Amino acid sequence: MTEEANQFSRRDVLKGGLAAPLALATGQAAQTSPATRSIIQQENARPGTTDWQLTRVRTNSGPYRTTLIEGYCSHQSIEAGDTLSIYVSTDPVRRFTIDIYRMGFYGGNGARHVTKLGPLVGETQPVPQIGPLPGRLRECEWSPAAEIKIPEDWVSGVYLGKLTTIPESASDPYWQSYIIFIVRDRRPAEILFQCSDNTWQAYNRWPVNESLYTHPDGAHAPGVTVSFDRPYGKYVQIFDHPLSIGSGEFLLWEYPLCYWLEQHGYDVTYGSNCDTMNPQFLTRCNTFLSVGHDEYWDVRQYYAAESAIQNGVNFLWLCGNSVFIDSPFTANSQGKADRRISRAGCYGPLRQDEIESYSSLFAGLQSTAPDERKIMGTRSVVPFNGGGDWTCTKPEHWVFQGTGMKRGDSIPGLVGWEHHGEPDPDRAGLEVLAEGPIWSGGVREGAYAATIFPGPKNNFVFNAASIFWSQGLSSPPGHILPWSHGSRPHGPDTRVQQVTRNLLDRAVANSKPS
Repeated sequence: MTEEANQFSRRDVLKGGLAAPLALATGQAAQTSPATRSIIQQENARPGTTDWQLTRVRTNSGPYRTTLIEGYCSHQSIEAGDTLSIYVSTDPVRRFTIDIYRMGFYGGNGARHVTKLGPLVGETQPVPQIGPLPGRLRECEWSPAAEIKIPEDWVSGVYLGKLTTIPESASDPYWQSYIIFIVRDRRPAEILFQCSDNTWQAYNRWPVNESLYTHPDGAHAPGVTVSFDRPYGKYVQIFDHPLSIGSGEFLLWEYPLCYWLEQHGYDVTYGSNCDTMNPQFLTRCNTFLSVGHDEYWDVRQYYAAESAIQNGVNFLWLCGNSVFIDSPFTANSQGKADRRISRAGCYGPLRQDEIESYSSLFAGLQSTAPDERKIMGTRSVVPFNGGGDWTCTKPEHWVFQGTGMKRGDSIPGLVGWEHHGEPDPDRAGLEVLAEGPIWSGGVREGAYAATIFPGPKNNFVFNAASIFWSQGLSSPPGHILPWSHGSRPHGPDTRVQQVTRNLLDRAVANSKPS
């Protein structure tokens, strides 16, 4: 892209995409004409619906899986013009439909219906045999139920497909679950929202109990492998949420930020973990967001992130327990790249107290990748789960402008259920913005630290140090608050919203990477 085109794109964003957040920050209504609205503003002006939510869900094969209707996609993320295959199984055999929605704000409805596929003829597809140790792999090779060429006008975003069986009679109930995929693009947007889909898959127990944590040699056994060629079962940690079935962890940890960003008109584009191995995918954007629970990273992601920071990209780690496990991508049985992840080891050296405290959990886990603090400022620390209050330690910092927070003021329950701490002692200019205790299991004390440090090109790296950060931004339709370790966040909070707005507006105002 030429410098002139870059400047034009940035002018468009500043006139349109940034107008809404700046107006909200000053208490004024955003006044933008259709010609100056960003892509995201134009998209969210279209009619929305709450019908994206599941109505009838039943797990009927263990606590995680529904054989009634379930499916998966051929891609974690896909570009317009490419063809997505959708694989579905129904047992008993039923006809079914697929309603596809783009997730966003849409006047508070949370999604827009983009297309309907079907009625389609269902079939009962085979459950793959479990592979040998150490991989213990389950990988489906189902026949596609439907294929769709992604239309050129589908804006980058997270897309849910709602699978619904068609009853054979008035006394036959219908059943539902989701599929999920990301539409990516190549435009120079201001903000890149990376979904944490490697972690979704790492904890996915479909069909019986086959996650990266259910290996007979221990929860962190090396060499265990999972495949994206299988449905997402129901979420297995913290709470029992029926909306999660088939959607990974997006609706639970990441959706409140997506909803809030699009509500306020930020110029955002979306990607998956496998996309961010490509440095150019990062550096086309001004700001990178890691969201929710972003634990599993291929080391190529780490080096791409390190390069992007050096090239002026702002990084906002609105997450916890992130960049902890070195999880290389490999191809599936059909040779398609990046459809499996395995546990190779961890980032940074495990401290002796971590090894002693979690000897059974970390048995066999070795450091195989760089110290994650070099790109995050902090890291996962023992105890790495728990709950606590997010307490301000540097109220004079620009991050807290407009919040009214004073030193020692806390946002209740915002830290959890996993967090970051132990700031990098070698990082020049690193500042601790919030810190305090957490209690694992409600009783064992630990500590978190939220930090910020400068990059080399007027950029910065912020670490919120909590999976729960997005819970303080919005409460979309269908959303429920989590409890963990005897603690919970309180939901939308004007201070969390203002801190996030300050960070994003400062980042967007920085020079775009060349």
